[in-house]
Amino acid sequence: MHNAQRIVVTGLGAISPVGNDVKTFWEAIRDGQSGVGPVTLFDTTPYDTHFAAEVKHFDPLNYFDKKEARRTDRFVQFAVAATKEALADAGFQITPANAERVAVGIGTGAGGIGTLSDEVLALHTKGARRVSPFFIAAMLPDSASGQVAITYGAKGNNIAVTAACATGGSAIGEATAVLQRGDADVVITGASEAALVPICFAGFNVMRALSTRNDEPAKASRPFDRTRDGFVVGEGAGILILETEEHARARGVRIYGEVAGYGMTADAHHMVQPIEGGTGMARAMRTAMQHARLTPHEVHYINAHGTSTPLNDKTETQAIKNAFGEAAYDVPISSSKSMIGHCFGAAGALEAIITLKAMQDGILPPTINLENPDPECDLDYVPNTARAQRIDVGMSNSMGLGGHNSCVVFRKV
Repeated sequence: MHNAQRIVVTGLGAISPVGNDVKTFWEAIRDGQSGVGPVTLFDTTPYDTHFAAEVKHFDPLNYFDKKEARRTDRFVQFAVAATKEALADAGFQITPANAERVAVGIGTGAGGIGTLSDEVLALHTKGARRVSPFFIAAMLPDSASGQVAITYGAKGNNIAVTAACATGGSAIGEATAVLQRGDADVVITGASEAALVPICFAGFNVMRALSTRNDEPAKASRPFDRTRDGFVVGEGAGILILETEEHARARGVRIYGEVAGYGMTADAHHMVQPIEGGTGMARAMRTAMQHARLTPHEVHYINAHGTSTPLNDKTETQAIKNAFGEAAYDVPISSSKSMIGHCFGAAGALEAIITLKAMQDGILPPTINLENPDPECDLDYVPNTARAQRIDVGMSNSMGLGGHNSCVVFRKV
């Protein structure tokens, strides 16, 4: 990222468990509101866990006609909806004159897993001829990227990034590279996920990865707390409009911040468990800081991956200490997953939006439910209540199954 061309963020769009636009989403996060509650999308009787962080009051008919809505997976619908808000927020319209210079890079972890699951059931219960002719197009991981380009007319580079739960951060980092190469002037990027479906829920249940705090769902996601017992499934989409600074200045639009640095690494260790000491995540953070030409003391806030699983939170704490040295004890850190659960591929994109809004408003969002600090997690996690603080540099961390790590650093312009 030593290219002279600076890459900036000019538009944000969100569909989340605590609000279906950026204003509602950010205010809920700032105020420490939980989006976790009983699952309504399917019957959870056969499972050990009965709650999740669902997207509520989302109507695809606000974005698609009836026929189209039936043919598109929920993760695609979220992406199209969040893109509409992000483009409007950036004050940017795609026209025949600029379409070829507008790229799309929207990631996902599970893609159209809801559609896949439904159609496998149709195949086995009703026969091969009853599988939907729209099945393949709705299920592919690139359907969100493809559908967003079709809906809004973007004809530049088009790619879907997938790196499990590190997808959102990786999509933003790779989109930045597209702009720095000069292949586009604007990129629609971020990630979308709608994996709150029975097969996924069952898989994480039998892995014993989910919290089973059924009596208090809103308190189930408790990153860095000694009593944490697993993560909470979330869903949603976060979309960012990235532009070269030159292009944004020429348009005279508001700039949220610069994508100053990006680091991506692999643990090369285990499909599920992070590597001891968080050395892979630490390298991602160090790489991102090097690209941004920053020292650890110059980072004012970290939005942690913070899943609320026993191993992950301890490992990420070790990774921050490894990357930041003594400065680890001075930097405020928070996990938004305490409120919105783990939105898998979309997590890093929604958390990047939170990081940018925190910088804009000078507010450190809280980690809620942090009532019994874990002695092995002894950093400043902004427990339970937001704090006012100037933030010129914010970092967003993500880690994913398969040993993926991504880190994006944003800086005020």
